[in-house]
Amino acid sequence: MEQAWRWFGPEDPIALSDIRQAGATGIVTALHEFAPGETWPIEAIRARREMIEAAGLRWSVVESIPVSEAIKRGDDHNDARSSDLKAWCQTLENLAACGIDTVCYNFMPVLDWTRTALAWPLPEGGTALRFDRTDFAVFELFILNREGAEREYEPWRIDSARRRLEAMDETARRQLLENIIAGLPGATEHYTAASFGDVLAAWHDISEMALREHLASFLRRVVPVAERLGMRLAIHPDDPPRSLLGLPRIVSTAADLRRVLDAAPSPANGITFCTGSLGVRADNELVTMAREFAPHIHFSHLRATRRDADDAESFMEAPHLEGDVDMVGVIGELVREEQRRSLEGGRPIPMRPDHGHQLLDDLTRDSRPGYPMIGRLRGLAELRGVEQAVVRLM
Repeated sequence: MEQAWRWFGPEDPIALSDIRQAGATGIVTALHEFAPGETWPIEAIRARREMIEAAGLRWSVVESIPVSEAIKRGDDHNDARSSDLKAWCQTLENLAACGIDTVCYNFMPVLDWTRTALAWPLPEGGTALRFDRTDFAVFELFILNREGAEREYEPWRIDSARRRLEAMDETARRQLLENIIAGLPGATEHYTAASFGDVLAAWHDISEMALREHLASFLRRVVPVAERLGMRLAIHPDDPPRSLLGLPRIVSTAADLRRVLDAAPSPANGITFCTGSLGVRADNELVTMAREFAPHIHFSHLRATRRDADDAESFMEAPHLEGDVDMVGVIGELVREEQRRSLEGGRPIPMRPDHGHQLLDDLTRDSRPGYPMIGRLRGLAELRGVEQAVVRLM
């Protein structure tokens, strides 16, 4: 597999020279300075690619071209959806003109990813990302005060959330809000519970069925463009893979992935196989899923999550080779698929370590939540070792 690394551009405190020392050869990045619905100019794409290549690396995957909320909601009462789709397709054209052929994207409403703690202390030292369902209930029920939210929780969970709220001071409540909105596009803005509620309000009448149709409509528009350009689109699963805040989630299970592929059958319509996101659900058999969807996997995020023993809806980011993910089994399936593709002259599957722990100097280094230097360096080294062992033993 092509060993890649997510880089957030020139403002990322982790430099391209650091990434090259980590042993990665591919860069996973995007032009984050452009808002959803804006076309990425070919000059800006070319400049970023040249910057990456000057460091001895290759821009292997775009993560992500953001899909605007207008597209996801299917807004038909104005021309926003149409213009946003045109911009998305033109960005594909511009990327292809610069030789970049793999694009990861997601179709999650409002939130990109959600955690309640961004620096959960680990017993051996270091910190991890964590999602605690009771903490999330505190936020939704008593900070956000979302109407109707109590119907989505068991009585015991509401009681637990109320007791936890009583133990929180104002600083802790504010920190919980900030942790959750860290996964909201534009999260650098200063959101309050009220303004966050306003964002949710735009989704109050969008059902799961409607969101599925909006995704299918989007795919019917963009997949033919990607196929014509020789590009690969790779949808990212929901994170976590279940409904939150009353919002529909439609890319969480094997059945969901089949619907995505059936909506626009094409070699260009594929999957980002994220073991961490999918692995949160105990009913997702990841090795079986990797085997079934192997021909459609265009990109892979390799990370592990561990569900709480006494609360299966809560989880934390585990070391890459631990937790609830059979990483050896998954990598085995990806390697078999790469070997099959090599016989047909196909392209390798880029993979990157994802959501590493903050370790050693990471604890004092400025980095984005989930994207430390040393934690991901450890993850990449472990994944590289597993791949080499799997190849040798086949």
